[in-house]
Amino acid sequence: MSFFNLWKKTNKKSDILQEYYGEAKKLKKSLSENIKIIKDLLGNPNDLIIREIVISEKGDKKLAVIVIDGLTNALFVHDFILKELMLAIRTTDLDDEIIKNTKFVNIIKNHSLPISDIDNLDDFKKLCEKLLSGDTIILFDGYNQGLVLDTKGWKDRGVSEPSAETVVRGARDSFNETIRTSTMLIRRRIKDINLRIENKIIGEVTKTNVSVVYIDGLANEKIINDLKKRLEAISIDGILESGYLEELLINKAYSLFPSMYTTERPDKVCANLLEGRIAILTDGTPFVLVIPAVFIQFFQSTEDYFQRSIFSSFIRLLRFLSFFLALLTPAVYIAITTFHQEMLPTNLIISISGQRESVPFPALIEVLFMELTFEILREAGLRMPRAIGQAISIVGALALGEAAVNAGIVSTIMIIIVSITAITSLIFPEYNFSNPIRLLRFMFIILSAAFGLYGIALGLMFLTMHLCSLKSFGIPYMYPLAPFNFKAMKDTFIRTPINTQFRRPSIFVEDDLVKQNKNNEVIKQTSKKGSELESEN
Repeated sequence: MSFFNLWKKTNKKSDILQEYYGEAKKLKKSLSENIKIIKDLLGNPNDLIIREIVISEKGDKKLAVIVIDGLTNALFVHDFILKELMLAIRTTDLDDEIIKNTKFVNIIKNHSLPISDIDNLDDFKKLCEKLLSGDTIILFDGYNQGLVLDTKGWKDRGVSEPSAETVVRGARDSFNETIRTSTMLIRRRIKDINLRIENKIIGEVTKTNVSVVYIDGLANEKIINDLKKRLEAISIDGILESGYLEELLINKAYSLFPSMYTTERPDKVCANLLEGRIAILTDGTPFVLVIPAVFIQFFQSTEDYFQRSIFSSFIRLLRFLSFFLALLTPAVYIAITTFHQEMLPTNLIISISGQRESVPFPALIEVLFMELTFEILREAGLRMPRAIGQAISIVGALALGEAAVNAGIVSTIMIIIVSITAITSLIFPEYNFSNPIRLLRFMFIILSAAFGLYGIALGLMFLTMHLCSLKSFGIPYMYPLAPFNFKAMKDTFIRTPINTQFRRPSIFVEDDLVKQNKNNEVIKQTSKKGSELESEN
């Protein structure tokens, strides 16, 4: 095919798109003409199935059932559409007057199809969008309107156990790539009439379904309106994962810290909805975005609320300690061994000096070499096939670490420091929160090598200023620390018992702040009687 013919064919296709799709042109009365236009719009694909059925005695009138193979429930289409249509045509006296009557479409819609979700359509743009979304289209000869039936039935992986957020105690279900399954998992847990699920299609090419989920009366109206405006302003060809929306919706795209919370657990999303937050579900991904997000939220796990508060508080304090260890351990090592040796006990500094005696590099090069090596091993372990990825990463770390020590490239204490850093950076409930720590660790390493502990203090000061300047949809990122809220501290560094937490966070909720009865007279009386019985026995 010559270039001129290829250009001519492509230009003809674009003309068809502009004529019948771009301006949402109305359907024709001729069924054969409508079918030809649909084939031209879609490029006559081999998965386009068109089943024509004769409806008149003379055989000159037909209707067509149109589906995309693989996107619809084939058994459902066969049993509840094709079979019912043919049965209705055989058992109903359809003379030419009835067929020509404009009420014929309503007769089929209201009396012949046992399907709950049926809608009318009259333009090619809506027809193509519904057809490519897995719906079934019925067109009639002699009518410039048709019917669209909800018959979506593509394959999905079902509801499985979370892969990125495992717990010892708690639910074992997680979201999947089908948005309707994800909304079902939320409705299973929140059976309230105020639960709102608002859908929007984003992406000029992908036409991705996005759902905004919140509880009316709890979620802040200003945040909801702000989110809707930002979603309306998005103009992009495709949304393939919720990460696209995360970057498009945030204000400071170059900040290392996430301003949206990401999770694949329905129980975690429901817990956030009950606090007045908003969830954003994206079709095609199991990861749900939750807004607004605050810094403290990334140290909290759903399992914290499924066990006694004293154990949850202890684990949460460990996470805060791990944050500083993962961020500052290599930097503190460089600062002390390079500038502030007098801070260590004599025996310890002699031991460290003895280990580093054969190392030909300064502490900075030693740390950078080991940290970069570990980052490479971690990334390689993630990208390798699952069967060998974990084994290769473990064997590679052990072999490289031992070989580096024996070769005198690094000291033994450096292997311990890098190991502590690696372990503590993986303790956070959300994996994405470890990414900014990984990058900031190198910044503190450079500052400590240049200025010692003063450089670390300077870095912490700028880090605190940056965190305090961040906002997530108008909510201060460091809440409840800045601005300080004493009542919200019950669920920050530690978690007090649930029966002491009576109010929702006031910064998220406008009106309904009370989440449980503060008096709890029945519980108090029962507990008092139980104590009296124990004392008598």
